[in-house]
Amino acid sequence: MWCVRITVLAGGVGGSRFVRGVREECARRWPDGSGGTAASMTVVVNTGDDIWLSGVRLMPDFDSLLYSLAGVNDTERGWGRAGETERVSAELREWGVGWPWFTLGDLDLGTHLARTAWLREGLTPSQVGERLQLRWPLGVRLIPATDTEVDTHVRVADVEAAQEDGRSGLEHGAVAAPEAPREREMHFQEWWTRYRAALPALGFRQQNLADARPAPGVVEAIAEADVVLVAPSNPVVSIGTILGVPGILEALTAMPAPVVGVSPIIGGRVVRGMADACLAAIGVETSADGVGRHYGSRSQGGLLDAWLVDDADAAAAAALTAEGLPAASAPLWMHDLDTSAALAGAAIDLGLGSAARD
Repeated sequence: MWCVRITVLAGGVGGSRFVRGVREECARRWPDGSGGTAASMTVVVNTGDDIWLSGVRLMPDFDSLLYSLAGVNDTERGWGRAGETERVSAELREWGVGWPWFTLGDLDLGTHLARTAWLREGLTPSQVGERLQLRWPLGVRLIPATDTEVDTHVRVADVEAAQEDGRSGLEHGAVAAPEAPREREMHFQEWWTRYRAALPALGFRQQNLADARPAPGVVEAIAEADVVLVAPSNPVVSIGTILGVPGILEALTAMPAPVVGVSPIIGGRVVRGMADACLAAIGVETSADGVGRHYGSRSQGGLLDAWLVDDADAAAAAALTAEGLPAASAPLWMHDLDTSAALAGAAIDLGLGSAARD
C-alpha cells in the first residue's frame, strides 16, 4: 500500500500547532489501525532561536514541537511544559545568573540540562534530538535543520546611546551635525522576549551560517518526500534560517515533489508573535501576497509550487496565481485540533493535487 511521505519546515508556536494538525489529519486519512498513521512525517526544525543561557543549551523551537506532539505543553501560554513551577529560575535571579526577564520552568530546565549533558559527552544536536524523542511516542520525526550553532543576532539602532550623546552635547553647549545612529547587536531572544521586538531591527545575522551543513537526514527527508509543507512560521527568522543553511534550499529546488507554503499572515496581520517587525526589517510587506512573493514561485527560481492563504485573502490568491505562483484560499485559523487538521488537509490536498497535474 502506498504510504505518503510528508516533510514539514517549521518553527515557533505556529509551526507546532500546524504539525499537530498534520499528524492528526494523516491519522484520519491513513490510519495504521492502532490510533496512529501509516504516513511518514518528518519535521525540519528551525535552530536560529537557540541560545546558551546560564550554562545550558536551549533549543526553543525543537522543544516546543517536542512538548506539543507529546501532549505535555502548556496550551494556555503556548510554550513550555504544562504544570510548570519556576523555583530554579527564582533562585538563579537571587544569584544574579541569567536574564531576569527570561524565565525557564523547572521541567523545561530538566530538558535543557539533559541536552547539555549529552552535548558535553560529544553527541550532536541531532543525536540529542533522537534521544529526547524516545521518551514519548510522537508519531513524527523531528530533525534540527543543522548541527551547527547558528544563533540569530539582531542589529538595532542604539537609541539609548544616541540619547546619551545628545544630552552630553547639550550640557557642553555643542551644536554638531547629526551623525548616523549608533548600532548594536543582541541575541534574538533578547530582542524578542525582553524588548518584544519594539526596537526597530536593522538586520538579522545567523552566526556560522555560511559554514553550516544540513543535519543528517534533512536532505534525505526533503528528497524522498511526496510533498513538502512550509508551516505558517516566521518567514524571516524561522523558515528563513532553515533555508539559509547551505544545501537545504538546493535540495528543495532539486526535488521533484511539490512545495506548499501556508501563509502566517491573515488579513494583513500576523497570526501570532511579531513577525511583522521581522518582515519590515527586510522590506517585505506584512500581507499574505507579500510573503508569497518573498518566497517566490519555484518555476521562477523561488521556493513554492503553491501558496495557501486564508479566505480573507482570496483576492491575493487570485493575484498571485495570475503572476505565476499558484495560490488557493482556505480557513487558516487554528483554534483547535480539528481546525488545525482541516488546514493541514487543505495544504496536503493542494500539494498532492499539484503533483497529479504535473
